[in-house]
Amino acid sequence: MARTGRPKAELTLSDDERQQLVRWSRRAKSSQALALRSRIVLGCADGGTNAFVAEALGCSAVTVGKWRARFVSGRLDGLVDEARPGRPAVITA
Repeated sequence: MARTGRPKAELTLSDDERQQLVRWSRRAKSSQALALRSRIVLGCADGGTNAFVAEALGCSAVTVGKWRARFVSGRLDGLVDEARPGRPAVITA
């Protein structure tokens, strides 16, 4: 018997979005957090469940669900870190 629960957000990508996500996931200068988020979305777009994508990428299913939902609501902009409050660090010599 299949488990029932909250349905996962439906995720489809345009060609441009897929290309940008692949670029972010492979680029050496991208932050590792953004690269992981890109891989999560790509895995979900290929039809993977949250648990399957989480196991493949070494993170939790809750993390996958969070970034799936953020992408559905904000598309590519939803994956980028938001500005954090506070004063920037000052480096002195």
